[in-house]
Amino acid sequence: MAQIALTSWATLVSFKGGAKRGAKLSSDTSRLRVSRIGTNLWLLNKSGGSGSGSKGFGLVGANGIYRGNRAVVKVSDGQAAPFSDSYFWAAANNKANSEPSDQDPSTKMKGTSRFFTIGLVAAWYSSNIGVLLLNKYLLSNYGFKYPIFLTMCHMTACSLLSYVAIAWMKMVPMQTIRSRVQFFKIAALSLVFCVSVVFGNISLRFLPVSFNQAIGATTPFFTAVFAYIMTLKREAWLTYVTLIPVVTGVIIASGGEPSFHLFGFIICVAATAARALKSVLQGILLSSEGEKLNSMNLLLYMAPIAVVFLLPATLIMEENVVGITLALARDDHKIIWYLLFNSSLAYFVNLTNFLVTKHTSALTLQVLGNAKGAVAVVVSILIFRNPVSVTGMLGYSLTVMGVILYSEAKKRSK
Repeated sequence: MAQIALTSWATLVSFKGGAKRGAKLSSDTSRLRVSRIGTNLWLLNKSGGSGSGSKGFGLVGANGIYRGNRAVVKVSDGQAAPFSDSYFWAAANNKANSEPSDQDPSTKMKGTSRFFTIGLVAAWYSSNIGVLLLNKYLLSNYGFKYPIFLTMCHMTACSLLSYVAIAWMKMVPMQTIRSRVQFFKIAALSLVFCVSVVFGNISLRFLPVSFNQAIGATTPFFTAVFAYIMTLKREAWLTYVTLIPVVTGVIIASGGEPSFHLFGFIICVAATAARALKSVLQGILLSSEGEKLNSMNLLLYMAPIAVVFLLPATLIMEENVVGITLALARDDHKIIWYLLFNSSLAYFVNLTNFLVTKHTSALTLQVLGNAKGAVAVVVSILIFRNPVSVTGMLGYSLTVMGVILYSEAKKRSK
Protein backbone atom coordinates (compact mmCIF):
# COMPACT_ATOMS: atom_id res chain seq x y z
CA MET A 1 0.00 0.00 0.00
CA ALA A 2 1.47 3.33 -1.03
CA GLN A 3 1.51 5.99 1.67
CA ILE A 4 1.74 9.62 0.69
CA ALA A 5 2.60 11.87 3.62
CA LEU A 6 1.15 15.36 3.93
CA THR A 7 2.93 18.07 5.85
CA SER A 8 1.07 20.10 8.43
CA TRP A 9 0.96 23.14 6.17
CA ALA A 10 -0.46 21.35 3.14
CA THR A 11 -4.18 21.54 2.36
CA LEU A 12 -5.79 18.29 3.50
CA VAL A 13 -7.41 16.26 0.73
CA SER A 14 -10.88 15.02 1.63
CA PHE A 15 -12.49 11.91 0.19
CA LYS A 16 -15.92 10.63 -0.67
CA GLY A 17 -16.84 7.20 -1.95
CA GLY A 18 -15.12 3.86 -1.92
CA ALA A 19 -13.19 2.19 -4.72
CA LYS A 20 -12.64 2.69 -8.43
CA ARG A 21 -10.75 0.22 -10.60
CA GLY A 22 -9.31 -1.56 -7.59
CA ALA A 23 -7.83 1.42 -5.76
CA LYS A 24 -9.09 1.92 -2.22
CA LEU A 25 -8.61 5.32 -0.65
CA SER A 26 -8.62 6.40 2.97
CA SER A 27 -7.21 9.36 4.86
CA ASP A 28 -6.52 10.71 8.32
CA THR A 29 -5.11 14.05 9.44
CA SER A 30 -1.62 13.44 8.15
CA ARG A 31 -1.47 10.58 5.67
CA LEU A 32 -3.16 9.42 2.51
CA ARG A 33 -3.23 5.71 1.71
CA VAL A 34 -3.63 4.36 -1.80
CA SER A 35 -3.79 0.61 -2.33
CA ARG A 36 -2.78 0.58 -5.98
CA ILE A 37 -0.33 2.81 -7.85
CA GLY A 38 -0.97 3.68 -11.49
CA THR A 39 -4.77 3.83 -11.21
CA ASN A 40 -6.89 6.56 -12.78
CA LEU A 41 -9.53 7.88 -10.34
CA TRP A 42 -12.28 10.39 -10.88
CA LEU A 43 -11.63 13.72 -9.27
CA LEU A 44 -13.93 16.68 -8.54
CA ASN A 45 -12.49 20.12 -7.92
CA LYS A 46 -14.04 21.84 -4.90
CA SER A 47 -11.57 24.70 -4.68
CA GLY A 48 -14.23 27.24 -5.58
CA GLY A 49 -16.43 26.23 -2.68
CA SER A 50 -19.66 25.83 -4.68
CA GLY A 51 -20.90 23.11 -6.94
CA SER A 52 -18.85 20.20 -8.12
CA GLY A 53 -16.53 22.28 -10.26
CA SER A 54 -14.56 20.68 -13.06
CA LYS A 55 -14.18 16.95 -13.09
CA GLY A 56 -11.42 14.84 -14.50
CA PHE A 57 -8.99 12.12 -13.68
CA GLY A 58 -6.59 11.96 -10.77
CA LEU A 59 -3.67 9.66 -11.54
CA VAL A 60 -2.27 7.80 -8.56
CA GLY A 61 1.51 7.70 -8.94
CA ALA A 62 4.35 6.39 -6.84
CA ASN A 63 5.22 9.89 -5.57
CA GLY A 64 1.89 11.62 -5.50
CA ILE A 65 -1.52 12.16 -7.07
CA TYR A 66 -1.68 14.08 -10.31
CA ARG A 67 -4.42 15.97 -12.10
CA GLY A 68 -3.53 16.86 -15.68
CA ASN A 69 -0.01 18.25 -15.82
CA ARG A 70 0.16 19.28 -12.18
CA ALA A 71 0.29 17.45 -8.89
CA VAL A 72 -2.65 17.56 -6.50
CA VAL A 73 -0.36 16.06 -3.90
CA LYS A 74 3.25 15.36 -4.74
CA VAL A 75 5.93 13.91 -2.51
CA SER A 76 9.65 14.38 -3.19
CA ASP A 77 12.05 12.60 -0.83
CA GLY A 78 9.47 12.60 1.94
CA GLN A 79 8.49 16.27 1.63
CA ALA A 80 5.01 17.03 0.33
CA ALA A 81 4.92 19.98 -2.05
CA PRO A 82 2.36 22.71 -1.23
CA PHE A 83 -0.80 22.93 -3.30
CA SER A 84 -3.70 25.31 -3.26
CA ASP A 85 -6.79 23.39 -4.36
CA SER A 86 -8.87 21.02 -2.25
CA TYR A 87 -10.24 17.92 -3.97
CA PHE A 88 -12.46 14.99 -3.12
CA TRP A 89 -12.82 11.66 -4.86
CA ALA A 90 -16.17 10.76 -6.43
CA ALA A 91 -17.98 7.59 -5.40
CA ALA A 92 -17.26 4.48 -7.44
CA ASN A 93 -20.92 3.89 -8.22
CA ASN A 94 -21.50 7.39 -9.55
CA LYS A 95 -22.87 6.81 -13.04
CA ALA A 96 -21.90 10.25 -14.18
CA ASN A 97 -18.34 9.25 -13.61
CA SER A 98 -18.40 6.04 -15.64
CA GLU A 99 -16.87 7.48 -18.80
CA PRO A 100 -13.49 9.15 -19.30
CA SER A 101 -13.38 12.92 -19.51
CA ASP A 102 -11.30 15.09 -21.76
CA GLN A 103 -9.06 15.84 -18.78
CA ASP A 104 -7.78 12.27 -18.54
CA PRO A 105 -4.00 12.70 -18.08
CA SER A 106 -3.33 9.71 -20.30
CA THR A 107 -4.56 11.77 -23.27
CA LYS A 108 -3.97 15.33 -22.09
CA MET A 109 -0.31 14.76 -21.28
CA LYS A 110 0.57 12.86 -24.43
CA GLY A 111 1.60 15.95 -26.36
CA THR A 112 3.74 18.48 -24.57
CA SER A 113 4.49 16.27 -21.56
CA ARG A 114 5.75 13.40 -23.72
CA PHE A 115 8.18 15.63 -25.61
CA PHE A 116 9.26 17.24 -22.33
CA THR A 117 10.01 13.83 -20.79
CA ILE A 118 11.90 12.72 -23.92
CA GLY A 119 13.91 15.94 -23.76
CA LEU A 120 14.72 15.33 -20.09
CA VAL A 121 15.89 11.78 -20.78
CA ALA A 122 18.02 13.00 -23.70
CA ALA A 123 19.54 15.70 -21.48
CA TRP A 124 20.22 13.10 -18.79
CA TYR A 125 22.00 10.80 -21.24
CA SER A 126 23.96 13.69 -22.79
CA SER A 127 25.16 15.11 -19.47
CA ASN A 128 26.03 11.73 -17.91
CA ILE A 129 27.89 10.36 -20.92
CA GLY A 130 29.29 13.77 -21.84
CA VAL A 131 30.97 14.41 -18.48
CA LEU A 132 32.38 10.86 -18.48
CA LEU A 133 33.89 11.16 -21.95
CA LEU A 134 35.19 14.68 -21.36
CA ASN A 135 36.82 13.57 -18.10
CA LYS A 136 38.51 10.76 -20.00
CA TYR A 137 39.65 13.11 -22.76
CA LEU A 138 41.09 15.68 -20.34
CA LEU A 139 42.79 13.24 -17.97
CA SER A 140 44.11 10.79 -20.55
CA ASN A 141 44.16 12.08 -24.12
CA TYR A 142 44.66 15.81 -23.50
CA GLY A 143 47.24 15.20 -20.78
CA PHE A 144 45.63 17.23 -17.97
CA LYS A 145 46.80 14.95 -15.15
CA TYR A 146 45.11 16.61 -12.19
CA PRO A 147 42.00 14.63 -11.17
CA ILE A 148 41.67 16.21 -7.71
CA PHE A 149 41.71 19.74 -9.15
CA LEU A 150 39.22 18.65 -11.83
CA THR A 151 36.90 17.27 -9.15
CA MET A 152 37.24 20.51 -7.18
CA CYS A 153 36.17 22.43 -10.30
CA HIS A 154 33.12 20.16 -10.53
CA MET A 155 32.18 20.75 -6.89
CA THR A 156 32.69 24.51 -7.20
CA ALA A 157 30.32 24.61 -10.18
CA CYS A 158 27.80 22.44 -8.29
CA SER A 159 27.94 24.82 -5.32
CA LEU A 160 27.32 27.93 -7.40
CA LEU A 161 24.73 26.49 -9.77
CA SER A 162 22.84 24.73 -6.96
CA TYR A 163 22.49 28.05 -5.14
CA VAL A 164 21.27 29.77 -8.31
CA ALA A 165 18.73 27.00 -9.01
CA ILE A 166 17.32 26.92 -5.45
CA ALA A 167 17.74 30.45 -4.05
CA TRP A 168 17.11 32.45 -7.24
CA MET A 169 15.19 30.25 -9.66
CA LYS A 170 13.17 28.52 -6.89
CA MET A 171 13.28 25.17 -8.64
CA VAL A 172 12.68 23.48 -5.28
CA PRO A 173 11.99 24.92 -1.81
CA MET A 174 15.18 25.53 0.14
CA GLN A 175 15.61 23.18 3.10
CA THR A 176 17.77 24.26 5.99
CA ILE A 177 20.23 22.32 8.13
CA ARG A 178 18.54 22.10 11.51
CA SER A 179 21.33 20.98 13.81
CA ARG A 180 25.08 20.62 14.18
CA VAL A 181 24.65 16.84 14.17
CA GLN A 182 22.90 16.98 10.80
CA PHE A 183 25.73 19.16 9.44
CA PHE A 184 28.38 16.63 10.51
CA LYS A 185 26.35 13.83 8.93
CA ILE A 186 26.26 15.73 5.63
CA ALA A 187 30.01 16.44 5.96
CA ALA A 188 30.68 12.70 6.38
CA LEU A 189 28.63 11.96 3.26
CA SER A 190 30.50 14.69 1.40
CA LEU A 191 33.86 13.15 2.31
CA VAL A 192 32.85 9.72 1.01
CA PHE A 193 31.38 11.40 -2.08
CA CYS A 194 34.72 13.18 -2.70
CA VAL A 195 36.63 9.90 -2.46
CA SER A 196 34.31 8.17 -4.94
CA VAL A 197 34.49 10.98 -7.52
CA VAL A 198 38.25 11.58 -7.21
CA PHE A 199 39.05 7.87 -7.42
CA GLY A 200 36.71 7.51 -10.38
CA ASN A 201 38.50 10.33 -12.20
CA ILE A 202 41.93 8.89 -11.34
CA SER A 203 40.91 5.52 -12.79
CA LEU A 204 40.04 7.20 -16.10
CA ARG A 205 43.72 8.09 -16.51
CA PHE A 206 44.61 4.41 -16.67
CA LEU A 207 41.53 2.55 -17.88
CA PRO A 208 39.34 2.85 -20.98
CA VAL A 209 35.77 4.04 -20.40
CA SER A 210 34.39 0.63 -21.39
CA PHE A 211 36.26 -1.18 -18.62
CA ASN A 212 35.59 1.65 -16.16
CA GLN A 213 31.85 1.23 -16.75
CA ALA A 214 32.06 -2.54 -16.38
CA ILE A 215 33.60 -2.15 -12.92
CA GLY A 216 31.16 0.62 -12.01
CA ALA A 217 28.25 -1.71 -12.79
CA THR A 218 29.18 -3.76 -9.70
CA THR A 219 27.81 -1.02 -7.41
CA PRO A 220 24.82 -3.22 -6.36
CA PHE A 221 27.23 -5.86 -5.06
CA PHE A 222 29.01 -3.39 -2.77
CA THR A 223 25.69 -1.83 -1.74
CA ALA A 224 24.39 -5.24 -0.62
CA VAL A 225 27.63 -5.95 1.27
CA PHE A 226 27.70 -2.59 3.08
CA ALA A 227 23.97 -2.76 3.86
CA TYR A 228 24.48 -6.16 5.48
CA ILE A 229 27.60 -5.12 7.43
CA MET A 230 26.28 -1.75 8.65
CA THR A 231 22.57 -2.43 9.13
CA LEU A 232 22.43 -6.27 9.25
CA LYS A 233 19.80 -5.97 6.55
CA ARG A 234 19.37 -9.25 4.72
CA GLU A 235 17.97 -9.45 1.23
CA ALA A 236 16.03 -12.37 -0.20
CA TRP A 237 18.29 -15.27 -1.26
CA LEU A 238 17.36 -14.67 -4.92
CA THR A 239 18.73 -11.13 -4.68
CA TYR A 240 22.13 -12.43 -3.57
CA VAL A 241 22.10 -15.05 -6.34
CA THR A 242 21.71 -12.31 -8.97
CA LEU A 243 24.93 -10.72 -7.73
CA ILE A 244 26.94 -13.76 -8.88
CA PRO A 245 26.82 -12.81 -12.59
CA VAL A 246 27.56 -9.17 -11.64
CA VAL A 247 30.90 -10.11 -10.08
CA THR A 248 31.64 -12.98 -12.48
CA GLY A 249 31.19 -10.67 -15.46
CA VAL A 250 33.79 -8.21 -14.15
CA ILE A 251 36.25 -11.03 -13.51
CA ILE A 252 35.80 -12.27 -17.08
CA ALA A 253 36.04 -8.71 -18.46
CA SER A 254 39.26 -8.13 -16.48
CA GLY A 255 40.87 -11.24 -17.98
CA GLY A 256 39.92 -10.19 -21.48
CA GLU A 257 40.72 -6.45 -21.21
CA PRO A 258 43.56 -5.51 -23.59
CA SER A 259 44.22 -2.25 -21.69
CA PHE A 260 44.13 -3.72 -18.18
CA HIS A 261 46.05 -1.65 -15.61
CA LEU A 262 46.27 -3.01 -12.07
CA PHE A 263 46.49 0.34 -10.26
CA GLY A 264 43.64 1.77 -12.35
CA PHE A 265 41.58 -1.36 -11.63
CA ILE A 266 42.11 -1.12 -7.85
CA ILE A 267 41.29 2.60 -7.80
CA CYS A 268 38.15 2.06 -9.88
CA VAL A 269 36.97 -0.74 -7.56
CA ALA A 270 37.59 1.60 -4.59
CA ALA A 271 35.57 4.35 -6.30
CA THR A 272 32.69 1.94 -6.90
CA ALA A 273 32.78 0.76 -3.28
CA ALA A 274 32.81 4.38 -2.04
CA ARG A 275 29.80 5.19 -4.22
CA ALA A 276 27.90 2.27 -2.67
CA LEU A 277 29.04 3.24 0.85
CA LYS A 278 27.74 6.78 0.34
CA SER A 279 24.34 5.40 -0.70
CA VAL A 280 24.09 3.17 2.39
CA LEU A 281 25.38 5.90 4.72
CA GLN A 282 22.84 8.36 3.36
CA GLY A 283 20.05 5.96 4.22
CA ILE A 284 21.41 5.54 7.76
CA LEU A 285 22.50 9.09 8.62
CA LEU A 286 19.60 11.02 7.07
CA SER A 287 16.82 8.56 7.88
CA SER A 288 14.68 10.67 10.22
CA GLU A 289 11.94 12.81 8.71
CA GLY A 290 13.44 16.00 10.15
CA GLU A 291 16.83 15.39 8.54
CA LYS A 292 15.85 14.18 5.08
CA LEU A 293 16.85 16.47 2.21
CA ASN A 294 15.87 16.16 -1.43
CA SER A 295 18.77 15.53 -3.79
CA MET A 296 18.98 19.16 -4.94
CA ASN A 297 19.28 20.53 -1.40
CA LEU A 298 21.68 17.76 -0.40
CA LEU A 299 23.97 18.74 -3.29
CA LEU A 300 23.66 22.41 -2.26
CA TYR A 301 25.23 21.57 1.11
CA MET A 302 27.54 18.72 0.10
CA ALA A 303 29.28 20.51 -2.79
CA PRO A 304 30.83 23.43 -0.84
CA ILE A 305 31.90 21.04 1.94
CA ALA A 306 33.54 18.92 -0.76
CA VAL A 307 35.44 21.99 -2.00
CA VAL A 308 36.76 22.53 1.54
CA PHE A 309 38.01 18.92 1.60
CA LEU A 310 39.47 19.04 -1.92
CA LEU A 311 41.28 22.39 -1.74
CA PRO A 312 44.06 21.30 0.69
CA ALA A 313 44.32 17.94 -1.07
CA THR A 314 44.84 19.75 -4.38
CA LEU A 315 47.46 22.12 -2.96
CA ILE A 316 49.41 19.28 -1.32
CA MET A 317 49.09 16.49 -3.89
CA GLU A 318 48.89 18.53 -7.12
CA GLU A 319 51.35 21.30 -6.38
CA ASN A 320 51.14 24.48 -8.49
CA VAL A 321 48.19 23.09 -10.49
CA VAL A 322 46.69 26.57 -10.91
CA GLY A 323 49.94 27.94 -12.35
CA ILE A 324 50.27 24.94 -14.67
CA THR A 325 46.66 25.36 -15.83
CA LEU A 326 47.23 29.06 -16.57
CA ALA A 327 50.41 28.19 -18.49
CA LEU A 328 48.44 25.63 -20.51
CA ALA A 329 45.78 28.25 -21.17
CA ARG A 330 48.37 30.63 -22.63
CA ASP A 331 49.35 27.96 -25.14
CA ASP A 332 45.85 26.60 -25.71
CA HIS A 333 42.95 28.69 -24.42
CA LYS A 334 40.56 25.77 -25.08
CA ILE A 335 41.57 24.19 -21.77
CA ILE A 336 39.66 26.91 -19.89
CA TRP A 337 36.52 26.25 -21.95
CA TYR A 338 36.95 22.50 -21.46
CA LEU A 339 37.11 22.95 -17.69
CA LEU A 340 34.14 25.35 -17.58
CA PHE A 341 31.99 23.16 -19.81
CA ASN A 342 33.03 19.98 -17.99
CA SER A 343 32.25 21.51 -14.58
CA SER A 344 28.84 22.72 -15.77
CA LEU A 345 28.06 19.25 -17.13
CA ALA A 346 28.90 17.79 -13.71
CA TYR A 347 26.14 19.91 -12.19
CA PHE A 348 23.65 19.07 -14.94
CA VAL A 349 24.22 15.37 -14.23
CA ASN A 350 22.76 15.95 -10.76
CA LEU A 351 20.05 18.30 -12.02
CA THR A 352 18.81 15.91 -14.70
CA ASN A 353 18.94 13.01 -12.20
CA PHE A 354 16.54 14.97 -10.01
CA LEU A 355 14.26 16.07 -12.86
CA VAL A 356 14.01 12.64 -14.49
CA THR A 357 13.09 11.10 -11.12
CA LYS A 358 10.60 13.89 -10.46
CA HIS A 359 8.82 13.61 -13.82
CA THR A 360 9.03 9.82 -14.22
CA SER A 361 10.09 7.61 -11.29
CA ALA A 362 13.14 6.27 -9.47
CA LEU A 363 12.59 2.95 -11.28
CA THR A 364 12.78 4.70 -14.67
CA LEU A 365 16.07 6.30 -13.63
CA GLN A 366 17.37 2.89 -12.59
CA VAL A 367 16.45 1.38 -15.98
CA LEU A 368 18.03 4.33 -17.80
CA GLY A 369 21.15 3.90 -15.68
CA ASN A 370 21.46 0.25 -16.71
CA ALA A 371 21.27 1.24 -20.36
CA LYS A 372 23.55 4.27 -19.93
CA GLY A 373 26.61 2.13 -19.25
CA ALA A 374 26.16 0.21 -22.49
CA VAL A 375 25.61 3.42 -24.48
CA ALA A 376 28.70 5.02 -22.89
CA VAL A 377 30.78 1.96 -23.78
CA VAL A 378 29.74 2.04 -27.44
CA VAL A 379 30.22 5.82 -27.76
CA SER A 380 33.63 5.74 -26.05
CA ILE A 381 34.88 2.94 -28.32
CA LEU A 382 33.78 4.91 -31.37
CA ILE A 383 35.48 8.11 -30.13
CA PHE A 384 38.67 6.84 -28.46
CA ARG A 385 39.17 3.72 -30.61
CA ASN A 386 40.38 1.73 -27.61
CA PRO A 387 40.88 -1.97 -28.35
CA VAL A 388 38.23 -4.37 -27.09
CA SER A 389 38.04 -8.15 -26.99
CA VAL A 390 35.13 -10.54 -27.37
CA THR A 391 35.88 -11.90 -23.89
CA GLY A 392 35.76 -8.41 -22.41
CA MET A 393 32.43 -7.61 -24.08
CA LEU A 394 30.93 -10.93 -22.97
CA GLY A 395 32.06 -10.23 -19.40
CA TYR A 396 30.55 -6.75 -19.44
CA SER A 397 27.30 -8.09 -20.95
CA LEU A 398 27.09 -10.68 -18.15
CA THR A 399 27.57 -7.94 -15.55
CA VAL A 400 24.82 -5.77 -17.05
CA MET A 401 22.49 -8.77 -17.21
CA GLY A 402 23.23 -9.46 -13.54
CA VAL A 403 22.44 -5.83 -12.63
CA ILE A 404 19.09 -6.05 -14.45
CA LEU A 405 18.24 -9.32 -12.66
CA TYR A 406 19.28 -7.75 -9.35
CA SER A 407 16.94 -4.79 -9.96
CA GLU A 408 14.06 -7.16 -10.73
CA ALA A 409 14.77 -9.28 -7.66
CA LYS A 410 14.85 -6.17 -5.42
CA LYS A 411 11.58 -4.93 -6.91
CA ARG A 412 9.84 -8.25 -6.31
CA SER A 413 11.15 -8.56 -2.75
CA LYS A 414 9.45 -5.27 -1.90
